[in-house]
Amino acid sequence: MGLTHSTKDTYKNTKIKKLIELAISGIQMHKILTTKRIDPLKLSPFQRILLTTDGTLTEILEAYLLEKIQLVKLSEELIRTTKNLPALDLNIDTQVIERKILLQGKISLNNFIYAESIIVPERLEPRLKLRLIESQEPMGRLWLEHKLETFKEIIDTAIETAEDLADFFNIAREDKILSRTYRVFSNKQPIIMITEKFPESYFLKKF
Repeated sequence: MGLTHSTKDTYKNTKIKKLIELAISGIQMHKILTTKRIDPLKLSPFQRILLTTDGTLTEILEAYLLEKIQLVKLSEELIRTTKNLPALDLNIDTQVIERKILLQGKISLNNFIYAESIIVPERLEPRLKLRLIESQEPMGRLWLEHKLETFKEIIDTAIETAEDLADFFNIAREDKILSRTYRVFSNKQPIIMITEKFPESYFLKKF
């Protein structure tokens, strides 16, 4: 049985809509990367995804690597800001949680991502704040666990030398790493700013 004109029109409109969304997504991705002098054409498809996605990074890594990902906390402390943080709408001398972690393969024990976070505890629901401090779960999983509605805005991408992060990835200090910084909104307020970094030599294989 052939498609009716109505069905054909619906299919055509859906296809056009998806193409438009893909085109807009591609333009946004190119803008995000090229504004920081990262050439998207020199990145692998998966590197581009990691630098521009608004999805849960842990799940994306697990799908690509076919390995469960675990969180390794390097440090987590309650501090007061020493300067204004416009990205989080915070003034100087505001209490925040500063956290540094690794996303690591549960079997291989390879470190895949280094991340630094600045969290505004007063803007978090108490149970989520407690889990964030006490658990070893990646942040994305905690958001899902608590059904937290969030919006992510990428505010920076960069390419730089590894320096002190080299040891985490078993690379040379002068090797390049890629990074992105984004802020997470909930209830129309920025609650977290996260910077994620990984070596330029990682995630080069095709899907």
